[in-house]
Amino acid sequence: MDAAFSELPMAAALPELCEALRARPNAIVVAPPGAGKTTLVPLALLEAPWVAGGRILMLEPRRVAARAAARRMAALRGEAVGRVIGYRTRIDAAVSAATRIEVITEGLLLRRLLADPGLEGVAAVILDEVHERSLEVDLALALLRDAQSLFRPDLRLIAMSATADSDRLARRLDAAVITCEVRPHPVEISHATRDLASPRELPEAMARAIQGVLAATGDAAGDILAFLPGMAEIRRVMALLEGCKATLLALHGDLPPAEQDRALTPAAGRRVVLASAIAETSLTVPGVRVVIDGGFRRAPVLDPGTGLTRLTTRRISRASATQRAGRAGREGPGRALRLWTAALERGLPPADPPEIYNAELSSLALTAAAWGTAPEALPFLDPPPTGALAAAQALLRALGALDDDNHLTEAGRAMAELGAAPRLAAMMLAANDSSDKALAADLSALLEERDPLGGPDAPADIALRLGLLADAGRDAGGAIARLRQTARHYRRRLGVTDDNRRDAAFDPGALGRLLAAAFPDRIAARRGEPGSFRLSGGGGARLSPSDPLARAPLLVAASLDAKGAARIRLAAALDPACLPPALAARISETVETSVDPASGEVFARRRRRLGALILEDRTLPASTEARAAGLGAWITADPARLPWHDRARQTQARIARIAAIDASRAPWPEMTDAAIAARLAAALAEGSIVLERAADLAGFDLAGFLLASLDHAQRTALARDLPESLELPGGRAAIDYTGETPLASARAQIFFGLETTPRLAGGRIPLRIALLSPAGRPIAITGDLAGFWRSGWAEVRRDMRGRYPRHPWPENPATAPMCRKNPP
Repeated sequence: MDAAFSELPMAAALPELCEALRARPNAIVVAPPGAGKTTLVPLALLEAPWVAGGRILMLEPRRVAARAAARRMAALRGEAVGRVIGYRTRIDAAVSAATRIEVITEGLLLRRLLADPGLEGVAAVILDEVHERSLEVDLALALLRDAQSLFRPDLRLIAMSATADSDRLARRLDAAVITCEVRPHPVEISHATRDLASPRELPEAMARAIQGVLAATGDAAGDILAFLPGMAEIRRVMALLEGCKATLLALHGDLPPAEQDRALTPAAGRRVVLASAIAETSLTVPGVRVVIDGGFRRAPVLDPGTGLTRLTTRRISRASATQRAGRAGREGPGRALRLWTAALERGLPPADPPEIYNAELSSLALTAAAWGTAPEALPFLDPPPTGALAAAQALLRALGALDDDNHLTEAGRAMAELGAAPRLAAMMLAANDSSDKALAADLSALLEERDPLGGPDAPADIALRLGLLADAGRDAGGAIARLRQTARHYRRRLGVTDDNRRDAAFDPGALGRLLAAAFPDRIAARRGEPGSFRLSGGGGARLSPSDPLARAPLLVAASLDAKGAARIRLAAALDPACLPPALAARISETVETSVDPASGEVFARRRRRLGALILEDRTLPASTEARAAGLGAWITADPARLPWHDRARQTQARIARIAAIDASRAPWPEMTDAAIAARLAAALAEGSIVLERAADLAGFDLAGFLLASLDHAQRTALARDLPESLELPGGRAAIDYTGETPLASARAQIFFGLETTPRLAGGRIPLRIALLSPAGRPIAITGDLAGFWRSGWAEVRRDMRGRYPRHPWPENPATAPMCRKNPP
């Protein structure tokens, strides 16, 4: 091994690490940046007895770090990358049958675990920079620990970090802790005098700070490492510094490997390296003695608009600031300039929270299902939040990846094998042929990366973005270059090799169909004015009324701006006849009947629904069955619509009253309005009663319908015990049963000769008497007829004789003969 590397601080800790792994399977290596852990640990373990000719996998969180680590280790062995030391990233690889140390990125480790849960031939997995706590690292560690406990107790796991919470991590992993002590060179920290109002001010502030350092110091002061959030800011600062007296170099994950190598290789003259967060850990940028920290980074955050995790610009933590400043003290005393005030620094979070707390978890839930263990049962360092996990599983069920019991379906297995975000995987699996697959790959790139037409007034049509990718004459730099690179990656994943396909016109129907497979909850139907839409998953969204898609009857909203009223950012028109099969199978069709309140006619309405959306709504002639069902529903919705003539109400009251006192016979039918309406609806449905329209109810004999609900014995008892009228020698007195006590009403003369008040139902129900004048107006109401004849009649008689002298008004009506007919 090269003498320079043997002098790295980590070299002294290697014997302790090897001894710890000989005795137990897990270890934690804590060493500051520059100690040499990334380079030396894999090489030291390669010849350990327990490796026994097996391979070592080392997980690096970034592609550039994976390539750089492999190159450094290969250089120590005096050989080319791709032999004993190799690497594999999403977009390139250098491995061979002779490779024994393979440096890979996070997503590739998860795919390998799903394809080979036992990691056959692998003796150890090293997880570098575990303190970053990305979602994929946490998930990979949980699966590795599960595999270790189930069928690979011999598998060694080594977690390495510069700032790990070693005590807590050691308890969770049951691991030995090896700490590499390093006495760092002093780094002088200084702060800006004012804070930036927005990240948009950062490029100008960074350029001024770099120019100030260059003007104040000479080449002997060493190179400058400037931290910026990403590629856009790096390009802006390079443009602002054009012509400065230093070599300007960029360092970010989207650069070609040769360009990255320039920043990582020593060179003559003073250099300014403009880097993203990839230079914060893992990588060593030689010659750096000055760090200028912009204080921002790109962080993965769930984008509610697309339902995908995307990078956003946010403030760094104090732990990240410390890591960055330490880069100035690797080779000697240095200085770090922070472009924020000391007051703001006190408000920064002490460390970045684990991504599992803030990320969209559908990829985690899908991977766990493919692994065969419920997420709740996996040994995560921090368990996934219950609510976010439930939402992720609901999405996977909607995409067809999980069944109702959250078990993996065949489609879900294919999605997991693709290794893309579940929404994008569902879209790619919906592609029918190579043309569809190429289109799905391009769409996946557009959704995964930043919108190349981003802006508040950009039109929503995603087809315009596809046109940018297809324009061969457009500048291939910046966002378009990144989009094309990502699209090529997905094309290779789908087996599409013809890049000329991008120059061909795509099928607009396929565009909407593929997006619908990814966003079944974002199918949007126009409602009312142009630009107003209802979503299949519930809720609404808007487009500018002037947007070309604002009048589309149906579209797929692939991206929503969830701030305030949801605004559609990316969309495509959708033909309901071109839905993907999995989504078409979820369409429900109903035929609903309704009654026109004006005409009384019964109409049938055929509706095809997708979630909360009505895709089709047509009025059809109602069949006999539909008319019966519609009228029945109309009646039961409001029983007051029944023809409640007086005889119907009296019959209802008679039956209810006798049912309350007669429990010896078969159960009497319920006589509430709702129960009667339900029985009539049932009779309409079975066809025993036929009504064509609501107006037919006016002539319907509701009283007869109520009597028909009684058996013969009940009808006999009802007629005998609670007759419709009281039969007297002088005539008939109609009985009203709707009051608290039945009331028999007739002209007073009808009751002459009746000594006492009759009772009903064999004496069980009392009766009241209403004596009417010849004009039909009540002159007395009594429940004690004998008492009325004795004490009240004389006064009534005097009044009535004066008013109606031609009618008989005897002094003692109890003994007077009953009048059978009215006098002339």
